[in-house]
Amino acid sequence: MYKSIILTAFSSLVLWQVQAQELYMPRDIKHAYLKETRSLDGRPGKNYWENHGHYNISITTLPPDRTVKGVEQITYYNNSPDTLKRLNMKLILNIHRPGAARFSPAGDDYLTHGVQIDNFTINGAKKDWSNSHASSTNQSVSLAQPLLPHDSVKMDITWHFEVSKQSGREGMIDSTTYYLAYFYPRVSVYDDYNGWDTLPFLDAQEFYNDFNDYTLNVTVPKNYLVWATGTLQNPKQVLQPEYAKRLEKSFTSDSTIHVATAEDLAKKNITAQNDQNTWTWTASNISDMAVGISDHYDWDAASAIVDDATHRRASMQSAFLDNSADFHHAVQAGRHSLSWLSHNWPGVPYPFPKMTSFQGFADMEYPMMVNDSHTDDIAFSQFVQEHEIAHTYFPFYMGINESRYAFMDEGWATTFELLIGESEVGKEKAEKLYKGFRVNGWINNRATAEDLPIITPSSELRGGYGNNSYGKPSLSYFALKDMLGDDLFKKALHFYMEQWNGKHPIPWDYFNAMNTGSGKNLNWFFQNWFFTNDYIDLDLQKVDKADNGYTFSIKNIGGYAVPFDIIVTYSDGTTATFHQTPIVWEQNQKQISVTVKTDKTIQSALIDGGIFMDADVSNNNWTAK
Repeated sequence: MYKSIILTAFSSLVLWQVQAQELYMPRDIKHAYLKETRSLDGRPGKNYWENHGHYNISITTLPPDRTVKGVEQITYYNNSPDTLKRLNMKLILNIHRPGAARFSPAGDDYLTHGVQIDNFTINGAKKDWSNSHASSTNQSVSLAQPLLPHDSVKMDITWHFEVSKQSGREGMIDSTTYYLAYFYPRVSVYDDYNGWDTLPFLDAQEFYNDFNDYTLNVTVPKNYLVWATGTLQNPKQVLQPEYAKRLEKSFTSDSTIHVATAEDLAKKNITAQNDQNTWTWTASNISDMAVGISDHYDWDAASAIVDDATHRRASMQSAFLDNSADFHHAVQAGRHSLSWLSHNWPGVPYPFPKMTSFQGFADMEYPMMVNDSHTDDIAFSQFVQEHEIAHTYFPFYMGINESRYAFMDEGWATTFELLIGESEVGKEKAEKLYKGFRVNGWINNRATAEDLPIITPSSELRGGYGNNSYGKPSLSYFALKDMLGDDLFKKALHFYMEQWNGKHPIPWDYFNAMNTGSGKNLNWFFQNWFFTNDYIDLDLQKVDKADNGYTFSIKNIGGYAVPFDIIVTYSDGTTATFHQTPIVWEQNQKQISVTVKTDKTIQSALIDGGIFMDADVSNNNWTAK
């Protein structure tokens, strides 16, 4: 019945894609396809929708006072076909409250009272609010009048919170430097397959947000600088003319412009000399806002061309302590990242007007911002920054549900970090770092949790979360790239990205889009990599003489469909390499025979997977008797 409904809906043009249903699909996901909000051809369905909000936020922070006060107006648009009788509010900073569920222990410096709602009105009517939900990062709000499809509701919220002394993804960097993230009450995602997103934020997992429009006003004392997601609307009002000119110049400069140096900061005359200044930022169709403030951070800026067709530039900025040598390189390293990612992999022009690298402690991505830690290793600092900037595409260009499917964004950022690294330091050095940092911790760890299927929801993982989110999915993307070739792989990837830019893709949308974009049924590959407990372990069992060459019998003990090289040494001392793509495993993922043509005598052979590290290399060699 299910298949007949789908075939009727999508016609015989996608008959072959019915086989996509061979992949396990949870019942809630299957229901979305039945409702035709998602399509088996990898496109959003004809009934696809997502909700949207307009946020007008004003916050005031007056360091060293740790209290941040906020006022916001939210207009929330219900684009769904459902009548909503309640809203679910996300209060992520409640993770700091005593008693909140967390993966990690919390010290005294981490703990605060969380978000304190002072006033909450819905369509002008006051709503009673309890701040006693000590352990909840979600709070349900009932609506006096149900929110009908294609209608909107307006909320006015006044709130405050204390900046945590212990900085992680957000908090106090030092007594007069704060990084503010997830700082405002928001409406959580209501989607077509799960309804309200009510997953708790457990301090180690990540996020799922709608695409909203924001106006953000940040009020700080004079001589404080502000960096934030979006475009600064009033630089001439908050900066003295000289510094406003420097910032303006940086927007068209390849060279780093020192907007504010340590010497400038010492003069305490960079900003308008009002007691307080309000910096106004705007961003449209973006999934979040983040803010950094300081009265003693250097400010560098430049820009890079990210779109050759339009010659559009994106601003690259950095805010940092003057004695951090790595951050003095951050702008030029960031310019390179923006350009390289735009022109190579994924090869989609950087979609936003700006990127800011802010010195903190998190090594964490935000829309148009990264909060990175200082290290004396300048090359590694660039490596980390590149990974975080690569997240621009996943989850910010594509609205990934990181809470459930972290591999859909971390796996791609890990893939791009290796690709850009190869262009900078060479294949050998970049792959050595990748294997040591991303693969070794999984392939040499026999713990049960490490071999759970990648498709396992991230929200259900403790052990295995890191490897299932970073290294293993990244290897799957590289294996598919090897099998399809760069051109076809990029064509399929671009199809997926074009279809789901600004929307909420889930893994089955990725699988189906790559099928359609490549013109191939790749379900056997996706089944192998995402739905099994497989790992990597090949066994070169024997080598037999065959007509015009040799046949290599290879057992796939681990099970993953991986590429590998057969490296042979001939009796005359010369060597040859025969590369095998994952396509060799399409028909049988447990045992294959590979024949190579040669008129020479093979003395010895080995199989080598490169970045596809083998769990047991003792059975990868053969020597003629």
